Amino acid sequence: MTNDFRKTPAAAGIIEKLRRARLMGSAALAFLAMTASETLAEGTLRIGMTASDIPLTTGQTDQGGEGQRFMGYTLYNAMIEWDLSSADKPSTLIPSLATSWSVDAVDKTKWTFKLRDGVKFHDGSAFDAASVVWNLDKILVPDSPQFDKRQSAQGKSRIPAVASYKVIDPLTVEIVTKTPDATLPYQLSWILMSSPANWEAQGKSWDAVAQKPSGTGPWKLENGFTPRERAELTPNKDYWDKARVPKLDKLVLVPLPEPNTRVAALRSGQVDWIEAPAPDSVKSLKDAGFDIVTNSYPHNWTWHLSRVEGSPWNDVRVRKAANLAVDREGINELLGGLSVPAQGYLPPGHQWFGNPTFKLEYNIEEAKKLMAEAGYGPDKPINTKVVISSSGSGQMLPLAMNEYIQQTLAEIGINVEYEVADWNTVINIWRAGAKDPSAKGATAVNYSYFIQDPFTALIRQSQCNLAPPNGTNWGYYCDPEMDALFAEVRNTFDAAEQDKVLRKIHEKYVNEALFLMVTHDVNPRAMSKKVKGFVQAQNWFQDFSPVTVDP
Repeated sequence: MTNDFRKTPAAAGIIEKLRRARLMGSAALAFLAMTASETLAEGTLRIGMTASDIPLTTGQTDQGGEGQRFMGYTLYNAMIEWDLSSADKPSTLIPSLATSWSVDAVDKTKWTFKLRDGVKFHDGSAFDAASVVWNLDKILVPDSPQFDKRQSAQGKSRIPAVASYKVIDPLTVEIVTKTPDATLPYQLSWILMSSPANWEAQGKSWDAVAQKPSGTGPWKLENGFTPRERAELTPNKDYWDKARVPKLDKLVLVPLPEPNTRVAALRSGQVDWIEAPAPDSVKSLKDAGFDIVTNSYPHNWTWHLSRVEGSPWNDVRVRKAANLAVDREGINELLGGLSVPAQGYLPPGHQWFGNPTFKLEYNIEEAKKLMAEAGYGPDKPINTKVVISSSGSGQMLPLAMNEYIQQTLAEIGINVEYEVADWNTVINIWRAGAKDPSAKGATAVNYSYFIQDPFTALIRQSQCNLAPPNGTNWGYYCDPEMDALFAEVRNTFDAAEQDKVLRKIHEKYVNEALFLMVTHDVNPRAMSKKVKGFVQAQNWFQDFSPVTVDP
């Protein structure tokens, strides 16, 4: 029998808390005071981000996918990027600073990248093969002069396949992987190119570069930024891709981590666009003439479970019970319908979904039965701690959602204490791993995953040798059978055949309940009708170059 938690007093209380939230807090008042007298240029777009601070500006961004969206693919380019031109189909990889790439027919560890000729950094220096090697050294080689610990923390775990690299000629780079790895192009899409000449000009100081960065991207950051307040980006009129020279005069980024604060700023005209509006504000925003833009994209919202010794999640019965105790339809209601309830780790209908046998239904009685088999229940509960964020990239409404989950897990005998931190701190805890003191003994971390490619979606979370500090297998999960499937993916260079292996991997994810699988976001944005030309790609990243703002 399935219980309906949505009709209980606890659920009603959580929903009512959302509806009673004040539309303007002290942070909003501070922001409005800051901008009240500002005279905006025609064609200025002001965006309220969910991040609590301006993302790292030196190249490899922090603040998760939102950092890459607003301060990564704006100021910088990777060798390979995503096609962000369509709202109607999933994004695919396309050439960027590399015009082509190929793997050696005999030695599948050897890749050749042909680079785009004539590309200039914002400071006027030339991009070439030596620039690529310099940028890889800045995150992979601790004794290189340009090594940057902060950028390395963001980038090193993105490219675990890379063993070596070298210049072949000014427009050709060779990269050798540790083993054959068909996922290398996806990994390299995260690695952004900073100007070596600018680093020299700024006294070889990354702190100085942060205020005066230089990439090859369509936007520039010419006047620095104010931490936790704003950053102003201007068009790179000399951008190498003439079709993507920005049409705006200015792009202003404002950190507004609290959802109702973002809504207040949009309503008052202090910003033109907000990420992740509060769900209970969506109808009134529509009624007031604002546009609500949504689209499916590769996202999930999970608890990443610890598998270290002593973790309650080492028992598959407990993992399955917790998944059966999540009222996903209730959470969708809480989110105003702006989500897709999980049927697995990947979204329903995904090409790698496969046919898992464990069904993520809401069934409290079956969950209690599994808990009893494991030796637990309401009279003998599991007491555990989970790290969660207060807001952040892809997190939707983490406080309300986690409170909802806390209520239903308590019903089956899992008592959860939350360790709440800002999103960037949660990312650092996630990178450090469940064994690190920063986790404070937590047995799970609530994380929204970028599930856009095989490596980022599935491999980096669960491969044995990618546990910290080598990667982001936060929970130290290790299964030789899973590793064998990952090896098969890396050695399968035919896309259709690779998809078959990925389906087996996802079936194993679900059947063994490796994560607490909750929901998938639809990436809602609210914006003024003055905003024109935006195409919301099925991607974590977006192209701001075509956007204009009416006077």
